[in-house]
Amino acid sequence: MGLWRGIVLLLAFMIIGRGEGQLVENFYNSSCPNVESIVQQAVSTKFNQTLITIPATLRLFFHDCFVQGCDASIMIASPNNDAEKDAPDNISLAGDGFDTVVKAKQAVEQACPGKVSCADILAIAARDVVAGGPSFNVELGRRDGLISQASLVTGNLPEPAFNLTQLNTIFAKNNLSQNDMIALSGAHTIGFSHCSRFSYRLYSFSASSPVDPSLNSTYAQQLEAACPQNVDPNTVFDLDPVTPRTFDNVYYQNLVTGMGLLTSDQVLYTDPTSQPTVVDFANNPGDFNGAFAAAMRKLGRVGVKTGNDGEIRIDCTAFNS
Repeated sequence: MGLWRGIVLLLAFMIIGRGEGQLVENFYNSSCPNVESIVQQAVSTKFNQTLITIPATLRLFFHDCFVQGCDASIMIASPNNDAEKDAPDNISLAGDGFDTVVKAKQAVEQACPGKVSCADILAIAARDVVAGGPSFNVELGRRDGLISQASLVTGNLPEPAFNLTQLNTIFAKNNLSQNDMIALSGAHTIGFSHCSRFSYRLYSFSASSPVDPSLNSTYAQQLEAACPQNVDPNTVFDLDPVTPRTFDNVYYQNLVTGMGLLTSDQVLYTDPTSQPTVVDFANNPGDFNGAFAAAMRKLGRVGVKTGNDGEIRIDCTAFNS
């Protein structure tokens, strides 16, 4: 009997050890039953102040989860400017994403002090900013991380010049499939990018062709006009030039016509391995919405800390001690 009990305990421990197995949709049912409506209200208020809230919050969630898992380590502010958010790849994260989480956390703390993690608030907010996009239930129970270092970011985020193999490799490290990667790239249906992230496609693509031949020629001319050489580095261009303020599947329709802003966008169509999925999402918004919702739930499970790992931060921008 003792051996059997030991095996049962071992199996239970193995299941708990998986981390992601412990996230559940109703985690705060008794400790903070209104958490989702509180966060939704805070997100709505912020969204009404500025549209940047949408891409800023989505990008914040993505960048957080890909470095040490979804643990709100991206939120930490360091007096020495050496936290995760200070890494070169994160400097361009818009302040409105951070502010969304901070405001939501303050509202949640008033109702349920010390109960809800910043990591969970960010996960809920990332779902709620996609107004008009796919809705889905968010799994909860994450704890906040205790480490936030700029040095840990390098090599863990996709780069704008990545090809399909490089994209698939970095997503697979986070247990995300090619289909998930293509669906999550659809977040580029809203938001913008700095000229410096794609200007090489206009002026120095290759020795034989300064302009990337996969770029739609009319679109390339628009980009050159908006982003001349030596332009102010803060100049930005919409990732989706057709419906830049709407979360929809037009991003994929743009890829089909050669209007992907970043190399890592356009390659999803030019590479024959991923092209059928892009065509499907371009033609069937329901397929995209379903894949995006499923991929967001999978993204939210990446490297989560649960149980006694980490902490429940009182202030999202600082460790408790």
